[in-house]
Amino acid sequence: MLDTIFGALDAGISWLSMYAFSTENWRRPADEVRYLMHFNEGILTRHRDELNARGVRVRFAGRRDWRVPRRLLRHMDEAVDLTSANRKMTLTICFNYGGRAEIVDAVRQLVADGVPASKVDERAIRSRLYYPDMPDPDLVVRTSSEYRISNFLLWELAYSELVFTDVLWPDFRRENLFEAVREFQRRERRYGGVDA
Repeated sequence: MLDTIFGALDAGISWLSMYAFSTENWRRPADEVRYLMHFNEGILTRHRDELNARGVRVRFAGRRDWRVPRRLLRHMDEAVDLTSANRKMTLTICFNYGGRAEIVDAVRQLVADGVPASKVDERAIRSRLYYPDMPDPDLVVRTSSEYRISNFLLWELAYSELVFTDVLWPDFRRENLFEAVREFQRRERRYGGVDA
């Protein structure tokens, strides 16, 4: 993971989002969930200072509910606070995240804000996503020989280019990222329009 982050930094990528734990991952065996919690906590405690030194702003997207251990939430908050002034790259870690959950939470906020139906549009919904300032991803890389988006950034990736790779996420490195970026650069993006 770190090699990919630092490779993205070296390539001048200023926004990077990655899935760390999905809302669906709670359905996995309890031992695996515990392992993933400790793994993510270990990454935070071991590498937040290095990320900070490299100018990376760390943010977390997802639900902060009773299932997430308080100790892990504290480490997440510490990483966010430590890196909040950094702007070389914004790293959004999607933790206890689901694209559908994000849209549901945005709609709930619309209702709570008393927004009338006639005022509900894309801008109203987008402004209530977890991070409305995050640009839509240009490129989404799907690892592990899977050909689905797995509930990842459903609203945001409407016009993202998708690249699929057989490489497993734990084995994904900067070279794999660079290969995906080269594939992206060969594509023509029309956003629903036609060639001029």
